[in-house]
This record gives sequence, structure tokens and C-alpha cells, in this order.
Amino acid sequence: MKSAKTRKSAQKAYKEGTDYQFDTQELKLGPWTSYSLINDPKHMCFVLSRYKFCAKMLEGKKRVMEIGSGDGFGLPIIAQTAKKVYAVDWDKRLLRNNAKRLRHIKNVEYLNVDLNKTSPDLRVDGAFLIDVIEHLEPKNENVFISNIVRCLNVNGVLIIGTPNIAASRHATPRSRVQHINLKSMQTLRQTMEKYFENVFMFGMNDEVLHTGFAPMCHYLWAVGAGLRSNAKKVI
Repeated sequence: MKSAKTRKSAQKAYKEGTDYQFDTQELKLGPWTSYSLINDPKHMCFVLSRYKFCAKMLEGKKRVMEIGSGDGFGLPIIAQTAKKVYAVDWDKRLLRNNAKRLRHIKNVEYLNVDLNKTSPDLRVDGAFLIDVIEHLEPKNENVFISNIVRCLNVNGVLIIGTPNIAASRHATPRSRVQHINLKSMQTLRQTMEKYFENVFMFGMNDEVLHTGFAPMCHYLWAVGAGLRSNAKKVI
């Protein structure tokens, strides 16, 4: 135990523990995250917990693709885990903004691709989409997912996260108008089973991940592993 003579004062300990943080470059937030901070800051916790789940599931993967990377709020979490991250989005504005704001992250490459129409020329070990599938036109869903699956290695993993249709009555009008392709746990599983031999389902409420009663889950996860032999031909 340190004596009173060798023990640091609270002021000195605080200075040593915080000075380097004040010297750190301050970063701007993207448009969607800025909106959340101003209007619904707790939503930021939900978003980060979803990215943390994907990062844990994809830990050890060398090449990972995010579909619908938005304003890049969770990209730093994935970039901590994967050797290379491909951030795919159909909105050039977001990609340009992300590349500028997040230029300190060296292992992310930004790709402007509309997966409703084409597939990027990539081979990845894992792919994930958070809050994307519910925005797809249902008629485009098979093409969209097939274009993702074409990028997966034979042992690749796909993770899909989406709000539960059972919770839609609690959605804000702004969310409700955009969510044109909501899933239940059953229909999300059925979608993934077209492509994968193994599909693992989870529920999420706020930041809590669980395997509880599906209709009471606000958010749903499907993790697909083991591509079916015909997975890249499903349209």
C-alpha cells in the first residue's frame, strides 16, 4: 500500500488520466446520428449494441461487408474486429461523407452499389445488414439477398437484423412509413433458410440479446452459416 507521501493527489491523477483525451481530434457525427443525438439520444445505444453483436459474431473474419452502412456510426466497431471492411451503400452522399469523417480508419473501403440491381465483385468471409431489409420492396428481396450471397465464401456468414413486425404498432410515424418489408421471426427464418443450411435466431429488446418469446422481441436477428448448394442461384 502506498504511503501518503507517494500517493498522487486527485488533481494530478485526473490530469494524467485525461490530458491525452483533450489532445485527441474531435470527430463530427453523420446526419442520421446527429438527428438521433438531438431528438432521441437513447436510440444511439440501441444502434451501437447491434453493431457490437455483429462484431462479436464476425470476430476473427478477415474480410467483412456491411450492406447499408448509412452514416457509418457503427463502422469503427466492426473495423476493430475485421482486417478489412467493405462499407456498401446506394447513397453516394453518405459514402463520401463517411470517407471524409472516418478517414482515420484505414481498413474500411467504401463502395457505391445498389444491390437491388447488381453484386459487387468481392469475396468476403462475412456480411451483415442492420435495419435494411425492412426498407426493401418485397419483390426485390430475393435479388437483393442473392447479390449479397454471391459475395460470400463457401463458409461465409450472413447476419440480418430488423425490427419485429409484432412491434410495428409501437413504431413512430417516421419509421412506419419506411418499413415496407417487416418480418416476424418465422418469416425471417424462412427467408434465410433459402440460402443457408444453418440459421440461428435471436431476439433483442433495447440492448439486451436473448432467445425469449418471439412476439415480445422488439428486434430480430438471423445468423446464417453453411451455404446451400443452390444458394447463389436463388432468385
